[in-house]
Amino acid sequence: MPEILTPETLDLKKILKAGDNVLWGQACGEPQTLTEALVEQRSAVGPINVYLGACFTSTLKPEHSDYITMKGFGAVGTTRRLAKGGTLHIVPCHIGQVASYIDQDIVPCDVAFLQVPPPLEDGTYSFGLISDYTRSMVNKAHTVVVEVNDQVPQTDCPDRLSPEDIDYLIRSSRSAPTLESGPIGDLDRSIAKYVAEYIEDGSVLQIGIGAVPDAVMQLLLDRRDLGVHTGSVGDGLVVLIEKGVVTNARKPIDRGVSIAGGLIGSQRLYSFAHRNPEISMRPSSYTHSSDVLANIPKLVTINSALEIDLSGQVNAEQVGDAYVGGVGGQPEFVRAGHRSKGGHSIMALSSTAKRGTMSRICAELTSPVVTSPRTDVDVVVTEHGAAELRGQCFAERAKRLIAIADPKFREDLDRAAQVVYKRGY
Repeated sequence: MPEILTPETLDLKKILKAGDNVLWGQACGEPQTLTEALVEQRSAVGPINVYLGACFTSTLKPEHSDYITMKGFGAVGTTRRLAKGGTLHIVPCHIGQVASYIDQDIVPCDVAFLQVPPPLEDGTYSFGLISDYTRSMVNKAHTVVVEVNDQVPQTDCPDRLSPEDIDYLIRSSRSAPTLESGPIGDLDRSIAKYVAEYIEDGSVLQIGIGAVPDAVMQLLLDRRDLGVHTGSVGDGLVVLIEKGVVTNARKPIDRGVSIAGGLIGSQRLYSFAHRNPEISMRPSSYTHSSDVLANIPKLVTINSALEIDLSGQVNAEQVGDAYVGGVGGQPEFVRAGHRSKGGHSIMALSSTAKRGTMSRICAELTSPVVTSPRTDVDVVVTEHGAAELRGQCFAERAKRLIAIADPKFREDLDRAAQVVYKRGY
């Protein structure tokens, strides 16, 4: 049975040792009582390594790198400022690979920090707000420290944590990390309008969080029997289930259930997910599995990009020298949507950046990073329309992408594309 700790007895130097590799639940699954204690006690513990997914709290700051070496699977949320401060060492990988990296000790996990809700009637714990690679952390860590937060929802989670999995347990009652929906602007609605045209009755959605995904979901209230199979999901899902739009009734697998690896949203989403059998939390080995995704027809995957070149290559990670995004699950879902029978992979982005002074449709990527290859990119959407690239030659791709670029950049882009038109590649 786990040793019970209190805030007064939470002495991490008795749990951690210098050189340990620590992982914790990413995004809204961060166990803040534990991570805050780690920051406060870091000098007593000694130098350690932490591996980070997306973060939405202000727990870690660049100055904490005096004792904490921070390694990240991207620069998403508040980890972006760590990257900007030069203290985040990026590990480029698909989010669906992280669990296998942990399993194989490629990403070592000595100590796992988890946030879970109170136990269910049988004494087991669901993983609450984040499942993705949590089970791999638990299996590999020699020490598992769990924060049981009574404000975390008891989500449906087939793979649960047993008391035997836990070495140390501390109870808390505090708001879990949230990510409130931001305002939806006219630009977001313009992009969403073109995205929504590819979503039919019975489509299965992989859709993330942000203004454009929220705007898309607002346009789907007249659809029927939509399904959800995604890495993370936000508040927009609540309305679609309540309105009877998302039923998952036509999915050949997980019928009647929305599948997600993480909940990233407000208290409204968390309350809705509490003991709700219509939402099930699954590991990334399931949500991002090519074998699983291959069994889902009419899968429509919606992702974003920082820039796209005229051949269709996507950069979703780096702007110049600044690392501001991540691979995430984009390549896995882009390929799956492209290959799904009756499905689509949609890349949605505004046509310009830097207040309209820079085109996101570009002759060449401004960074050497290619997050999704042109062979997998299907439909690109901006506020100016949709460019369908599937099966198109280089010259035709360039023409279609230029047509959805901001008008003031089209002439320059067309001039840059002349060599492609003549040469054919």
